[in-house]
Amino acid sequence: MRRTIATVSLSGTLPEKLEAIAAARFDGIELFENDFINFKGTARDLRVMAADLGLTIDLYQPFRDFEGMPEAQFRRSLERAERKFDLIQELDAPVMLCCSNTSPLVIDDPALAAAQLHELAGRAAMRNLRVGFEALAWGRVTKLYGQAWEIVRRADHPHLGLILDSFHTLSLNDDPSGIADIPGEKIFYLQMADAPLLSMDVLQWARHHRSFPGQGQFDMTNFLEQVPLAGYTGPLSLEIFNDVFRETPNRRTAVDAMRSLLYLESQVRQRLQEPAQSNARFTDRRASVLQRVELYSPPPVPDIMGLSYIEFAADESSAEAFDVLLRQFGFRRAGTHRSKAVVLYRQGDINLIVNAQPDSFARRRFEAHGLSVCALAMRTADPASAVGRATAMHSQRYDGPLGPHEQRVPAIVSPGGMLISFVSSALGPNGLYEADFVLEDEPGRSAAGAGLKRIDHVALGLAVDQLDTWILFVRAVLGLEPGESLELADPFGLVRSRGVANADRSVRLVLNVSLSQRTRTARTVSAGGGVAVHHIALSTDDIFDAVARLTASGARFVPISGNYYDDLITRVDLDDDLLARLRSAGVLFDRSAAGDYFHIYTECLDGGLFFEVTQRVNAYDAYGAINAPARMAAQAQGA
Repeated sequence: MRRTIATVSLSGTLPEKLEAIAAARFDGIELFENDFINFKGTARDLRVMAADLGLTIDLYQPFRDFEGMPEAQFRRSLERAERKFDLIQELDAPVMLCCSNTSPLVIDDPALAAAQLHELAGRAAMRNLRVGFEALAWGRVTKLYGQAWEIVRRADHPHLGLILDSFHTLSLNDDPSGIADIPGEKIFYLQMADAPLLSMDVLQWARHHRSFPGQGQFDMTNFLEQVPLAGYTGPLSLEIFNDVFRETPNRRTAVDAMRSLLYLESQVRQRLQEPAQSNARFTDRRASVLQRVELYSPPPVPDIMGLSYIEFAADESSAEAFDVLLRQFGFRRAGTHRSKAVVLYRQGDINLIVNAQPDSFARRRFEAHGLSVCALAMRTADPASAVGRATAMHSQRYDGPLGPHEQRVPAIVSPGGMLISFVSSALGPNGLYEADFVLEDEPGRSAAGAGLKRIDHVALGLAVDQLDTWILFVRAVLGLEPGESLELADPFGLVRSRGVANADRSVRLVLNVSLSQRTRTARTVSAGGGVAVHHIALSTDDIFDAVARLTASGARFVPISGNYYDDLITRVDLDDDLLARLRSAGVLFDRSAAGDYFHIYTECLDGGLFFEVTQRVNAYDAYGAINAPARMAAQAQGA
């Protein structure tokens, strides 16, 4: 499908927008009226500029408050339309978008609306232009695509068709399945927009909170599937109104936009290849769609089997201090890299790598931030395919320097600059480390440790303009799915938190953002340049034993107020012995219908990084978010 985007979706001046759109390899644009009105140039100048960048101008929008009007206003609108047609011809744009009427003067008469749109289409036909009619979710009398289609059908003019917009349909909980019954040639244009599920006025929702497909909570795949089933083969476009996008660098926004369309196409392609489940009458039509419409087919989503290692960037001083802390945490110094100033630490199935190599990517990218996570490595059966998927979804491949006999680990650059590496599961637990490290044997330490078994989750702090980017990245590139979005109370502002995980929960990430610049999350992000790991959760099978061992070895935990435990017993039915053990150890507790969660946090290192020790009981699947305010308050009080 041709991929296009509305200029309103990006920040910057119109020439800057076009350059970003072209760089992201779009085919064309929807020209938003205000962008042209404020453009320092003529329609011909803009047409030439777009053509030089390899872009077509596929749609001019919007033309407002036209159909269903009293005669005097209707005649004035026809004059207004003629002036717009003059402009559209100069732009060489084939279609003008006419959105449903929001004027208080509109008359609720579908026959009148159809007759007036018929006359508008007749005038467009004289110039070889077309008019697309779109139902706005806040239209005065026409809100639903079915209503708009009925008006277009009654108007019965070849130069009048329907424009579909996923936001206007899904925000009203309208059923998109009827789209498949509309003749494809009468659908003139398709606009896609996702959004979070919010309880608010639909106009404000539309103007401020739309997002790219894969970033919100609408069923975009089901909506898009209906359109090619109808026989539509035209452009697939994005029209996004979003306050954060208006501030975000437009090159990054354009890449996110293209990634979202590629991801959405691939999801629809996969759906069409599956047996029809809900509507058998479309079985033959589903097969023909894949012959008529070119939908993106990237390498498959990687089968991620867990985190292989976490890599830290450190200078010599912070590496030495971190070595002390890791040994207090029961980690053993398991090996030294064969050619670099890199050390491997191990405990249970946990592998931590500390990179103090002066000329490494880690040091160059992260050295100014002190000790910080520079790479997450994920196990998968086919690392080359995982990187192929990522680059197909517009992520950057990373190829680092390779020493003699060292194992190549394919990697990509995540949004914000952290590396995501892919380690072959065929190497087993030691294959990578035997190749790259001189392994050390420390009898006794491996068996002792502190009872820490595996990495439970990694929590990232993100700049506000990175959250939607990361949600799309983990979905489209890594195949992780987002959970519920929560708001957590830091003493200095709210933190929005959202977990993402793979199906078997062997990889869990928690994404956190804060509008307030005073929260610990925001300060960590500021130090990390927009993206930073602020804590790592390590799991154990017996948290009380682990805490006792860690405390005995010198590890220091954030003390929790006694008031927390007094309140806990009012919220959760606990026996006295367990409550006493929690209070004595400083362990926090949460319970869901599926199971229990025990956790405790260490004091922060320089740069704000800290650890969490966790124990999940039964099928508990969350992250103890109810206890985050207790932790953040304790950290804020310098405890």
